[in-house]
Amino acid sequence: MSAKPTLCFLTGTLNAFAGAERMTAVIANELARRGYTVHILSLWDAASCFDLEPAVRHDALFAQRPSFKTRYLSTVFGIRRYLKRHRIDVLIEVDTMLTLFTLPACAGLRVRRIAWEHCNFDQDLGRHARRAARRLAVRTSEHVVVLTQRDREKWERALGARNVVAIPNALPFAMPAKPAERNSKLALAVGRLTHAKGFDVLLHAWKMVAREHPDWRLDIVGDGELHDALMNLRNELDLSASVRLLPARRDLSELYRGASLFCLSSRYEGFGLVLVEAMAYGLPVVATDCETGPGEVLGAVAHGALVPVDDADALGRAICRTIAHPDMAARMAKHGIERAKNYEADRIATAWLPLLERTEIARAHQSRVKPRS
Repeated sequence: MSAKPTLCFLTGTLNAFAGAERMTAVIANELARRGYTVHILSLWDAASCFDLEPAVRHDALFAQRPSFKTRYLSTVFGIRRYLKRHRIDVLIEVDTMLTLFTLPACAGLRVRRIAWEHCNFDQDLGRHARRAARRLAVRTSEHVVVLTQRDREKWERALGARNVVAIPNALPFAMPAKPAERNSKLALAVGRLTHAKGFDVLLHAWKMVAREHPDWRLDIVGDGELHDALMNLRNELDLSASVRLLPARRDLSELYRGASLFCLSSRYEGFGLVLVEAMAYGLPVVATDCETGPGEVLGAVAHGALVPVDDADALGRAICRTIAHPDMAARMAKHGIERAKNYEADRIATAWLPLLERTEIARAHQSRVKPRS
């Protein structure tokens, strides 16, 4: 039996509370617990917002974020030196954009590369280079990991890819010992205050909810560039008595425990991890059926709780229906808990293992036909 390969996750920084970085820490920790030697190399800032297992080594190339236009070559050579110094076998790029650095950095080395894409295929987040990077990643990486089966199909249709694997994000905490009691009249929404999250649509939907269920309240939790605009919209809609905008926080457990319903109004998602978190706490979910994420995450749990994107009336009606039918909400909550168990970190880490083993087999085969440089 061959030794486990030495792994390195390459990311921008762990000192930002964002989804991709959070998943990097979760999966790195799980693999370290299974006996893998795990490194995380950040391009900048050696600090981390996330707890790491003592066995996980975290380093950074630069103390602060550099201009990668002027520091491109030093970044490439810095990655290369790190891979050689620590004898990395498998490099997991936490963003296909990193392929622009790793492809030259790994030239001539027997490091096998896995690209881990956290954006859905239809979004480039305003960076046209991302589409070129995806083409490079799918042509040159051992595997490309995406978050949903629907996204995998998009890669296959658009790029003719046959090395794309769908592995969902993992629940970043253990399944709660007790679900939320759901005895409050509080709905919860969580996410960055950006156009993508559709909180403007949720506020318009809540106008209907406030009219039909005036004793219910909505908490929107998050930071972002649309904070002031959303506050103004809340006031224009005369919702200041029933809607609060709360700052983002690391630990959302008390918020989940204190809520009775979860709302997701996104225009698009890469995955929608907050849905899994809410289901783990036993909250019924009403969500938009955006292109990737919610439909696949909820599955049969949805039971009519998926509504069209940008349709405030449909979202409002679905929220009101869930509030007005507590038996239906209870069934959604129960099924959601069972569904959330599919995303426990241990299970998701297990889904990575065959991929890593296949990568190691490919590396071992290459070592027989090509001498180490």
